[in-house]
Amino acid sequence: MSGNLCAVIVTLLFLFTIDWRMALVSLITFPLGLICFMCMMIGYQKNYERTIRATKNLNDTAVEYIGGIEVIKVFGKAKSSYRKFVAAAKEGAASYVDWMRKSNIFFTFSMNIMPATLVSVLPIGGLLIRNGSLSGSDFLLIAILAMGLITPILNCMAFSDDIAKLSTIIGEVTSIIDAPEMPRPSKSPVPLADHTISLQGVHFGYGESDVLHGIDLTFREGTVNAIVGPSGGGKSTIAKLIASFWDVRSGHIKIGGTDIRELPARQYHSMIAYVSQENFLFDNTVRENIRMGNPAATDAQVEQAARDCGCWDFIMGLEHGFDTIVGCGGGHLSGGERQRICIARAMLKNAPIVILDEATAYTYPENEALIQASVAKLVHGKTLIVIAHHLSTITDVDQIVVVDHGQIAGCGTHSQLLEHCPLYKKLYDAHMSAKDSL
Repeated sequence: MSGNLCAVIVTLLFLFTIDWRMALVSLITFPLGLICFMCMMIGYQKNYERTIRATKNLNDTAVEYIGGIEVIKVFGKAKSSYRKFVAAAKEGAASYVDWMRKSNIFFTFSMNIMPATLVSVLPIGGLLIRNGSLSGSDFLLIAILAMGLITPILNCMAFSDDIAKLSTIIGEVTSIIDAPEMPRPSKSPVPLADHTISLQGVHFGYGESDVLHGIDLTFREGTVNAIVGPSGGGKSTIAKLIASFWDVRSGHIKIGGTDIRELPARQYHSMIAYVSQENFLFDNTVRENIRMGNPAATDAQVEQAARDCGCWDFIMGLEHGFDTIVGCGGGHLSGGERQRICIARAMLKNAPIVILDEATAYTYPENEALIQASVAKLVHGKTLIVIAHHLSTITDVDQIVVVDHGQIAGCGTHSQLLEHCPLYKKLYDAHMSAKDSL
C-alpha cells in the first residue's frame, strides 16, 4: 500500500511540473469514480459482520457434523444434522451473494470510470495543442503517465477489505483485552482456618442473562461432594466460579471464611486442581504435560501419577513413551487419553481442593473404574467436588447437590434426596433404567 501511494504522489507531482492544467484534467474521472465507490461501501460494516458470523457458524457446524458423524449415524440423525449443515452453508453463501448483488452496479461503474483518464485527457489535450499552449511531446508523456495514474490508486483501494478484516480482528482482540480484570491483592499469602468452601447468595450470568440465582452452598473440608442436575442448569458454572475463572455478580465465595477475592491469585490457584471435559494439552511431551501440575516433580513422581490414574499402559504403547510429543492441543491422542493425562496432572499438583467436571466422560468403563478408584485414594482428606452425570457412581458421597435452572433443587445424601427431592429421584430412575437397558 505504501508503494502504491508513493507511485501516485510521484506521478502526480511530475504531471504538475509538466503542465498543471493537464495534471488536474487527468484527475477528473477520479472523483466521479470515487462517488460510485463510496456508494458501493454503504452498509459495508453491517454486511461484513454478517459474513463473519455466517462463516463462523458454518465452520462450527462443519466441525460438529464431521466430528460427530459416528454418533449421528448410530442414532439415525443423519438427515436432521445434514439439514443443519446445509442451512449454515446456504447462509454462508447468501451472506456474500447478497452483499455482491447490492454493490455490484456501483463497483462496475467505479472500476470503469476511474481508470478512463484518457476520456478527459485526449480531447482537452488536443485543444491545448491546437491553440499552441501544449507541445506534442509533453502531451504524449502526459497521456502515458495519466493511464498509469489511477491503477496504483485502485490497488490502494483494494486494501479496504484487508483494513476491514483488520478492524474486525482488532475489535475482537480488544474486547478481550479491555474486559475488566478480576481484582486480586498482590500481598503475601493469607492464613486460612481450613479449606471449607461456602457460597453465599451467589448470582452470576453470561452477558445480560443470569445463570445462577442466589446459590447458598457449603462444601466442608475433607468431604466428597457431587453436583448433579439437568443439562444447562448451572453445574459447570458453579465449579468454574469456585475455580475463580470468573467473579460472581453478587454474593460471596469463601474459602476458610475468607472471600476468595481477598486472596492473592497465586495462593488461591495453588489450592485448586481443576479437570474439565474441555481438557487441553500443550504441544510438548507426555511427561512435561503431566509435570505441569507440579513443576518440581521428579520423573519418578510423574510416572507414579500416570500409574495411579491408569495412564501407564497406553503411554508405554506410544512411539516414545513418556517422551512422545502429544501435538497441538493433544491432537495426537484420543479424547480419553487426553483426559487421563489431565487427571494425572491434577493429581500430581496435590492441591487441597479438587474439582472434577465429569472428568471420566471420555474413558472406557474399565478405565473409568480404575480412575475412580485412583481418585478415591489420591483425594483422601481433600475437598472433592465432582460434577456427575452417571448418578450410580456418586451414591456414597458425603453430599449431593441438585441444581436446576440456576437454583438449588435439593441437597443431602443419596437416600435423603431419593425421599425428599422429586427431581433427583426422576434423574436417578432414568439413569438406572438406561443403564439396565444396555
